[in-house]
Amino acid sequence: SSGINAEWPLRPGKKVVDKDILVPLTSSMYVPGKLASNSHVLIDVGTGYHIKMSTKDADGYFDRITEYITKKMEIVQKNLIEKDKLREVTSEILQLKIQAQQSQSQQAQQQPVSS
Repeated sequence: SSGINAEWPLRPGKKVVDKDILVPLTSSMYVPGKLASNSHVLIDVGTGYHIKMSTKDADGYFDRITEYITKKMEIVQKNLIEKDKLREVTSEILQLKIQAQQSQSQQAQQQPVSS
């Protein structure tokens, strides 16, 4: 599946123990560590929650997350295109109104005032 790239050392069946890894403590701080097992991994599912999963389940989880995000991005892109079209139409209407108002004020200035 697409969630795990070909270089991922945690593929089921491949025995990798004591591999050097970086363990995230915060979003910007990592500490060195050693891989104890590649049959199960700890997945950060957000807001400080972690779930222990088999590597196969983790691969499926990341595939589902990737698919979900891709679908949401497509929806957002469609909405942005629609909003951009509306912005263009609104801008054109405003330009026409400004031109009409300027034309009217020029005509009013050119007409002599009768008393």
